[in-house]
Amino acid sequence: MDMHLNYEQAQEYKLDWLPSRDVPFSWIVEKMRLSHDRRVVVVNESLRLGPLPPECFEYRLGNRSALEWVLDQYQVSKDTRSGIESDPNRADDQEYIVRLVGRIVTVSVETVRLVQELAAAVKVEDWMDGV
Repeated sequence: MDMHLNYEQAQEYKLDWLPSRDVPFSWIVEKMRLSHDRRVVVVNESLRLGPLPPECFEYRLGNRSALEWVLDQYQVSKDTRSGIESDPNRADDQEYIVRLVGRIVTVSVETVRLVQELAAAVKVEDWMDGV
């Protein structure tokens, strides 16, 4: 529970930072996405993060993984009715979103590990005693 409540303090999963040689480096996120093989997060034209462990997609929030949820939510968007723009980039902490991706991967991988550990340790019979 602590890991999920304090996900912003989780240790970052060791993802390689893969900068583009053709584009000047930037931390600015417009809209992140996964590569076609789902092994890399494309942060922007100048930065990719990977390789992603397959387990990070096993921890799900509804119909998508926590990582996919973050990639969807942490993007620049504009409300069509009000014209209000939402920008997740932080002028005071430009690396925040990249570090958040690493932390979400850690929380996802650790959650999957813990659930598998619990499943191996607890059997249905353990719950049925006394019924």
